[in-house]
Amino acid sequence: QVQLVEFGGGSVQPGGSLRLSCVANGTIFRFNAMGWYRQAPGKKREMVALISPTGTTTYANSVRDRFTILRGSAENPVSLQMNSLKPDDTAVYYCNLELITGGNIWGQGTQVTVSS
Repeated sequence: QVQLVEFGGGSVQPGGSLRLSCVANGTIFRFNAMGWYRQAPGKKREMVALISPTGTTTYANSVRDRFTILRGSAENPVSLQMNSLKPDDTAVYYCNLELITGGNIWGQGTQVTVSS
């Protein structure tokens, strides 16, 4: 079964940038919707950005105009460019694959820490 692995997390100062990548150990086809979610300590997992098979994007209001979700190849299906990072962006970020048959596949997550 396809597995997802996130790369690109790390520690940055406020105002900095990071690019997260999601690599599929297998092949993901473009008919699958994908997205990025995040979970901060003590909070529920929340949607950050989504991209449909046709390229339609959706963003949480908290990241709109700062983050950009990008669709790539079947092996490297989605990335997240994060600019103007804020301390409130600190969280574990997860790549998500929506299955046509229902359900989702999640990566293990990558930590993003924004602090001075």
